[in-house]
Amino acid sequence: MNCKYFGECGACRVYEGGYEHQLALKVEVNKERFKLFYSGSISIFKSPQKNYRSRSEFKIWHIEDQIHYAMNHIDKKSIVLIDECPQVTQPIFDLMPKLLKAIKENNIDFKLFGADFLSSNNGETVVSLLYHRKLDLAWKETASKIASELGIYIIGRSRKQKVTIGEDYVTEILNINGEEFRFKYIENSFTQPNSKVNEEMIAWALKNLSHKDTDLLELYCGAGNFTIPFAKNFRKVLATEISKSSINAAKANMDLNSVKNIEFVRMGVEEFTQALDGVREFNRMKDIDINSYNINTIFVDPPRSGMDNATCEFVSRYETILYISCNPETLVRDLEILCKTHRVDDLALFDQFPYTHHAEMGVKLTRKKEYQEKNIKDEI
Repeated sequence: MNCKYFGECGACRVYEGGYEHQLALKVEVNKERFKLFYSGSISIFKSPQKNYRSRSEFKIWHIEDQIHYAMNHIDKKSIVLIDECPQVTQPIFDLMPKLLKAIKENNIDFKLFGADFLSSNNGETVVSLLYHRKLDLAWKETASKIASELGIYIIGRSRKQKVTIGEDYVTEILNINGEEFRFKYIENSFTQPNSKVNEEMIAWALKNLSHKDTDLLELYCGAGNFTIPFAKNFRKVLATEISKSSINAAKANMDLNSVKNIEFVRMGVEEFTQALDGVREFNRMKDIDINSYNINTIFVDPPRSGMDNATCEFVSRYETILYISCNPETLVRDLEILCKTHRVDDLALFDQFPYTHHAEMGVKLTRKKEYQEKNIKDEI
């Protein structure tokens, strides 16, 4: 990717030497980082070198009577005015100048301070316009005209206000091993930003989880990004997530893909552990027969903070653990606990965020033989 703002814009921090060089640096750093737990080769999944971000946020900067897109400067002390961003998907890239021109020409730039873009692989796009003022009927009528002309959805947001023109989501189609999965990606909620690498992550996870005669437990399931493809590989899936909006989206995505063998539960890990162990009863679990599940595999995709000690101990109960991490540092910390009872069988690096120091990691762990034998004796 060639960008005229390299060295100024803070969105890209590792750019000298090009894409392959920045990827090689990540691989070397993580080989060293995980060497105490894994000595095999790391599976590397590359990103497209440009037009890979389907979710992007920009400041809107006012200079006299003109408006500009802006990003934080690499020094974090100032901003950089930009007129393009080669990171973003082609539909967003093409839309950016047209949208700014339409906003200015139609006089809806007053107290506008941000524009967030969300697109799908087929070009469906939602733009959220962020304001420091209340949005009135005149704004809605003008924004509706712009949305129609540009063929997009627009969300107007201000304090305690959301005005929706069209839809507040896009429908993404992911191709996993030749099979299509459809997902509603909702504006202002978490989605994987790099759809091509996301497809690779799901395919890698499916390769490592293929137990059609048993059941799967998933923690931190979000909107079902992994859960729904996993359902093809297991008899039943039990998935938990603390966010109500994410659970609602997950259930909608399950219906969108005509999947029937998933139970989504809105519950944190601590509560779920208590329910599983019979310590407490929860109304949210009253229709789920825990004893009907035969679970020996668990999948986790926690936030950047990773898992706490109690959750790691809980996860260690299961024979096979698959862990996707957006923060290698907290993954290393968690492996110090998990590798007391399990060994790392596979390690993968997914380059979700090119030209940065960030990397997404995937780890497959299997219970060590001596702990398998102990577990069998404990069950007897």
